[in-house]
Amino acid sequence: MDFLNFLDFKITDIIDIILVALLLYYIYKLVRGSVAINIFIGIVIIWGFWKLTELLDMKMISSMVGGFMQVGLIALIIVFQQEIRKFLLMVGSTNFANKRNFIRRFRFLKPDDITASTNIDPILKACEAMARTKTGAIIVIKRNNSLDFVKSSGDKMFAEVNQPLLGSIFFKNSPLHDGAAVIEDNYIVATRVILPVSNERSIPLRFGLRHRAAVGITERTDALALVVSEETGNISYIKNGEFVLFDDLVELGNMIKEDLV
Repeated sequence: MDFLNFLDFKITDIIDIILVALLLYYIYKLVRGSVAINIFIGIVIIWGFWKLTELLDMKMISSMVGGFMQVGLIALIIVFQQEIRKFLLMVGSTNFANKRNFIRRFRFLKPDDITASTNIDPILKACEAMARTKTGAIIVIKRNNSLDFVKSSGDKMFAEVNQPLLGSIFFKNSPLHDGAAVIEDNYIVATRVILPVSNERSIPLRFGLRHRAAVGITERTDALALVVSEETGNISYIKNGEFVLFDDLVELGNMIKEDLV
C-alpha cells in the first residue's frame, strides 16, 4: 500500500517533525491570549485537512484546499503582521544568544530552577495603593526584547523594585511622574520614559494616552505593561498589544509570573 510509505521513517523525518513542532509551538506562544489564536488554530486545521486529502490522493478537494492556502498567504501576512513582527524581533534580538533567555523561549525545555527574576509583589502592591488614590501610572516590564530605544527618552535609574519607590515616582507632585517607569530584572532602570503611542482604532475611547502608550510598547516588543487609570483607579494589564482581563490582583500576579518565565 503506497499511501503507507510515510511509515518508513528516516532520521531526517524525525528532525523534520521536531522542527515543525517547535515552530508551531513558537507561533502558538506568540499568538496565545490574542484574537489571532483562533485564526492560527483554524489555519492548522485547514492545513492538516489539506495534507490528509493529499495523502489519500483525493485530487479534487486537495487542489481546492491547496489553492485556497496559496492564495490566502498574502491575507495571512496582513492578519498576522504584528505577530510576524514580534517573531522577527525575537529572532533578531541581541540577547538571543544568552542561554537563560534562550531556554526561556522554550519553556518545556527549561530546568526547574529557572524562575522569573522580577519580584512582582511590590509592583502589584504599589499599583493597588495608587489605584486607591487614583494616581496615574504606567509600568513597563522587560522580557526578552531590548527596550533601549525607549529608555533613552527618559531619566536613567538603577534602583531595586520596591513599593515606596514606585509610589514616590508616580506621586502627582513628583517630577518623575510623567511618562513610564521601565523595570528590568527587578530593577527600575528608567523613569519619565516616552513610549510609542498605538494608533489601533479598536482601543475603546474611554482609555487615554497612558493606555495607548502601553499598547504601543507591547505591540512593538514583547514587554508587559501595567497601567493605573488616573480617572477611575482601575488597573489594566496589557500584553501583545491587547488588554488581558483578570478577576483580582492574585490572578493578575499569577498571570504576570507565568508570562515572565
